Amino acid sequence: MSIVTVQLGQCGNQIGHEVFNAICSDVRGTHGLCSKKENESYHDACKERFFSEEESEVPVARAVLVDMEPKVISQTLSIAARSGYWKYDDRSHFCQKQGSGNNWANGYSVHGPRHKEVIMNLVQKEAEKCDRLGGFFTIMSMAGGTGSGLGAFVTQCLRDAFPTSFILNHVIWPYGTGEVIVQNYNSVLTLSHLYQSSDALLVHENDVIHKICAQLMNIKQISFRDVNQVIAHQLGSVFQPSYTAEGGLHYSRNPLGDLMETLVPHPEFKMLGLRNIPQMPENSLAYSTFNWPGLIKHLRQMLIANAKMEEGIDWQVRPPRLGSSIPSSHSMNKPLHFNTSIANLVILRGKDTHSVDLGSFQDPSLYTSWLNPQDAFSAWKTPRAFNKYEKSASLVSNSQFLLKPLDSVVGKAWNMFASKAYIHQYTKFGIEEEDFLDSFTALEQVISSYTIL
Repeated sequence: MSIVTVQLGQCGNQIGHEVFNAICSDVRGTHGLCSKKENESYHDACKERFFSEEESEVPVARAVLVDMEPKVISQTLSIAARSGYWKYDDRSHFCQKQGSGNNWANGYSVHGPRHKEVIMNLVQKEAEKCDRLGGFFTIMSMAGGTGSGLGAFVTQCLRDAFPTSFILNHVIWPYGTGEVIVQNYNSVLTLSHLYQSSDALLVHENDVIHKICAQLMNIKQISFRDVNQVIAHQLGSVFQPSYTAEGGLHYSRNPLGDLMETLVPHPEFKMLGLRNIPQMPENSLAYSTFNWPGLIKHLRQMLIANAKMEEGIDWQVRPPRLGSSIPSSHSMNKPLHFNTSIANLVILRGKDTHSVDLGSFQDPSLYTSWLNPQDAFSAWKTPRAFNKYEKSASLVSNSQFLLKPLDSVVGKAWNMFASKAYIHQYTKFGIEEEDFLDSFTALEQVISSYTIL
């Protein structure tokens, strides 16, 4: 089944471009470990998901690009076309001459309704090119105006127009210290609206990715492109084809559906986090060797200690003993030591995946009590290596990983709201104080639900 990607705002368009680049680079790579037939079926499954083909025989990304300013879109189209390996459809983009000024209300209440028809027509045309539509993957930032405000509006429109299709929103969490003065307002409004219309939210935190660039990738002057390439690598490690059944002979045909079935057992819990190991500079790969027991041990401890990367994992954190009550230190005003999961998915790529022991992820103490551990954990595998990594493992987790940042964002936004700071910038575009209160209430419910897991 095919996925239509909707790239929204400057951030969404730049990351989307890097995602298609990473996918294309992975498919073009040669993998001597796999048979010719295996490589061909991988290539075909990837192409069906992400690309259509025109007369030129250059794969065309199944994507719609939307921004209120033309600069980023024209750059994105041009860089993709120059690669010679893939391109965007020249007719599948929409831009204007005026941005949203980092104002969620401007994107949601003004640009959204004004341009709804033309944007949704582009989406409809892209969907009609698919033999079988699996769903939509939107990429957007939470902090600015177009990606967040217009992104929330477009997601609602997608839900209305395609009620039976899956929608996965990829959301970029802003830096903790100031990108935009009103970023906490924008974030609260975005998340509360997406929670109503999306099937799941896959979150990347800018602070975490920045750390990965500095500490694991050894990049001295970190650019947006460096950050976006790390995000794209992680996304590719999840969305490239894999076998969802043990000993499977065919790659999964419905990646978004499989992801939702595996990780979102209840509509109250939609927050997904992603970890991928190993990650290192390309020139270090030739000198590095990895074994599966080591990778799995690290990945499991990253999960339970809520470590976002391999360096600095707290190895003292242990799962609670089954039958013991959860200690009071799990309340929101104290450090959240153990990261309780609802559901986890491990994706293994590379040599000898069939022999990997994943029993440690089936430990009932890792999970909330209302789900059977057999239902809470899944593994996907492929013998084909991913982007030059001989062995790599990804973990997509529905857990308490985002509780602290979410509580912080809601708290900061609430403090600003209590003093009426900047509210007039939103009310002039039709977002009333009641809309803010509804958003706070919705997210406080999400925080409460995840806290008591």
